[in-house]
Amino acid sequence: MFVGLVIALIGGFFLSLQNIFNTKVNEKTGSWTATTLILGMGFFASLLIGFIIEGERMWMLDNMKNWYWFSGIIGVGVVICVIQSIKLLGPTYAISIVLTSQLCFALLWDSLGWLGLEKIPFTFQQLLGVLIIIGGIILFKLGGKEVVAEN
Repeated sequence: MFVGLVIALIGGFFLSLQNIFNTKVNEKTGSWTATTLILGMGFFASLLIGFIIEGERMWMLDNMKNWYWFSGIIGVGVVICVIQSIKLLGPTYAISIVLTSQLCFALLWDSLGWLGLEKIPFTFQQLLGVLIIIGGIILFKLGGKEVVAEN
């Protein structure tokens, strides 16, 4: 479990760092060019690292359901929405909402057992946890001074 926690923390670090980079690319190029560059570079990096680590096993896709192929298309929506929300709301507020939305939908899909997930019973503690996070975001937004950044 400890290793999982450390990996999740590192993943959060990478997501935060990537969002900064994505926003800067977007400022220079525009949303669709930024998305193309970001996902294109990710494709080439994944391909190279995959060949190095997995070799030919990387292409063993026999047991994959056809609808899993849409994940890449969903990635386009992720990058576009996150870039635009950061542009319109600022990084901290936007990412807080994105992560809370992600948590809420993960809870929904887990509770309903959708998309091939093991069904996990919905509990009051889970609902309370999500509501506390949403309350924290509201406090964060309402409690701070709005500062306009100069470029």
